[in-house]
Amino acid sequence: MKWRRFVSLPILAVLILMEMVYYGTVFIFLDDWIGLQSSAGWLNAVIFTSLASLTLFSFLVCVLTDPGGVPSGYFPDIENNDGSDQESRKAEALQKRCDKCSAYKPPRAHHCRVCRRCVLKMDHHCTWINNCVGQRNYKAFFLLVVYATISSFHSLVLIIGCGIQKDWEFARTTRLKTFYITSGAMISLLSLTLGTLLGWHIYLLTHNMTTIEYYEGTRAAWLARKSGQIYKHTYDVGVYRNVTMILGPSMLKWLCPTALSHVKDGTSFPTVRDTL
Repeated sequence: MKWRRFVSLPILAVLILMEMVYYGTVFIFLDDWIGLQSSAGWLNAVIFTSLASLTLFSFLVCVLTDPGGVPSGYFPDIENNDGSDQESRKAEALQKRCDKCSAYKPPRAHHCRVCRRCVLKMDHHCTWINNCVGQRNYKAFFLLVVYATISSFHSLVLIIGCGIQKDWEFARTTRLKTFYITSGAMISLLSLTLGTLLGWHIYLLTHNMTTIEYYEGTRAAWLARKSGQIYKHTYDVGVYRNVTMILGPSMLKWLCPTALSHVKDGTSFPTVRDTL
């Protein structure tokens, strides 16, 4: 059952962290600074609650959505390969066989040692969602990082604002000062970490590249430079097409992690040569 994925210490830690950040931001810092009864406090509470809810929803979708497995009986289309003759085409097809699964795998699919199977368009195995990030749940993972980053920066602004306006001469309690400093440091670190992760995945998204492909491409680019050539990622078909293949053709559905009607079967992908 998919719900068994929640039996995981990292997932429990993420859920506890979400609860702590939400409660502290809304009911401690926001209430202390502006007051939840004021219009500004109420508006900030609604915005932060909405962001927190979207973060939680995206997290659940990441955990529960199968990233995509190789269809049973899949066999690579030898006729479409670039070999000069039948023997070379067969040799290329054999290279796409997974020894661990004893089956052929599509382009961009990789074997996950944790999940013990090949995953379509695998990006990486994420301990924090106890699941692989692949063809079917990469959009949810990307939106999870987006919403979590915005939420953490919103929380950081509220903590800083509350700390600046507080009368520290009146509140001489060392414990209270320690609490504010610790909370600010933790949210700052969280915001920095999530912001860096978001920047990384924006780069991957706009280049239609997975984390695995990035590291594979680094070596390919180095070899190309040594031979005086220019390396071009095979699946980078332009920023707009790259983005719409992940988020969808309709901008109205970009922010919904479950809007996946545009996602293909994951066994074939458009390449640079298709756009020429």
